[in-house]
Amino acid sequence: MQKKNKELQKAGLKATLPRIKILEVLDAKGHLSAEDIYKELILMDEDVGLATIYRVLTQFEAAGIVIKHNFEEAHAVYEIVSDEHHDHMVCIESGKIIEFHDEVIEQRQAEIASQHGYEIVDHNMVLYVKKIRNKHKICTACA
Repeated sequence: MQKKNKELQKAGLKATLPRIKILEVLDAKGHLSAEDIYKELILMDEDVGLATIYRVLTQFEAAGIVIKHNFEEAHAVYEIVSDEHHDHMVCIESGKIIEFHDEVIEQRQAEIASQHGYEIVDHNMVLYVKKIRNKHKICTACA
């Protein structure tokens, strides 16, 4: 809890109970909408209103504590800002968000930018994916 207090103070925010609880939920679960955070807090028997959650998330975003992603139209999710770069895959069937990092992809992006006379300052890559389904189930007759 003291680590959360220090994170908030470093960002210039008072360490209130709602802010600490919201940080705890995001830290434990990541990639959550305001509504998802609200549901998690209800399960934890915490009394934090949805309007408060939206207000706190806006403050966190302005302070650089969280990043807001709009992977799906009209559906924002938040994650705590990380020192480590990563990209995302979003399952179009389930909405599941998978983080990944691939050094080969990162290097290739830098090469492409350089070939065009640029250097990458920042980037965001999102792959929209779906599970691969076998069309042909192996049965004893096929084996």
